[in-house]
Amino acid sequence: MDTMTLWHLTGWEFAALAFAALLVGFSKTAVSGANTVSLAIFAAVLPARASTGILLPVLIAGDVLAVLTYRRHAHWPTLWRLFPAVGVGVAVGTLFLVWADDAVVRTSIGVILLLMAGVTVWRRRQAEAADASGASDSADGEGDGDGDREGDGTSSRSGRVKARSYGVLGGFTTMVANAGGPVMSMYLLSAGFRKLGFLGTSAFFFLIVNVSKVPFSAGLGLIDGRSLLLDAVLVVFVVPGAVLGRWAVKRINQRLFERLVIAATVVGGLQLLLT
Repeated sequence: MDTMTLWHLTGWEFAALAFAALLVGFSKTAVSGANTVSLAIFAAVLPARASTGILLPVLIAGDVLAVLTYRRHAHWPTLWRLFPAVGVGVAVGTLFLVWADDAVVRTSIGVILLLMAGVTVWRRRQAEAADASGASDSADGEGDGDGDREGDGTSSRSGRVKARSYGVLGGFTTMVANAGGPVMSMYLLSAGFRKLGFLGTSAFFFLIVNVSKVPFSAGLGLIDGRSLLLDAVLVVFVVPGAVLGRWAVKRINQRLFERLVIAATVVGGLQLLLT
């Protein structure tokens, strides 16, 4: 990796990276999936492959802040169902990065994100139609929605199949472009998680997964001394983003929360396809 290019930044380019780092903090404590915009910014300012190595430590910093904020709300049975499939996805993603160029990486992840958003919207509309008698208000979370656990029976056979499918996709996308957030967001929304359970479960999930990716990324040459120096500067901007997110999440009701997550996923996917 030609790390010298990482320091040849204009003022506007550095400002864009700083904003993307702030958005990482916000997404980790408020609207998971919004960091796909950060992913697109990093990929636009830096070489796409190199940007994944630069972004990873920034994401880990956001994960630590999210775990400190929502650690009491994680749903560990869901995490244990996901981790084996995620490991498979990370391994496949590592092999993919050995030969994929920047254009292939951007296009592949963009398509996956848009497909996941489409599937989630379709599933939720089906659920709303089935619950038209009045249960839809409860299922959609009209209120503040501070419950923690999922509500669609993910321990069933179909639930286990869904967990494995999303787990493999999440592991692949997080390894290839740090874009596992939207995939996991779509899974947690489809599983019926409310705000705090959603944020607590995803916080632990991504802290564990992102830390486990560090050796793979270093082995691929995506993380080195110079990239870590840039990370040390950018991590400073994660903290105010996390504080802003913690303030905002208390003021977002469940339905708006879900719509913001899906919208952020679509925006991120489109940016990857169009850049």
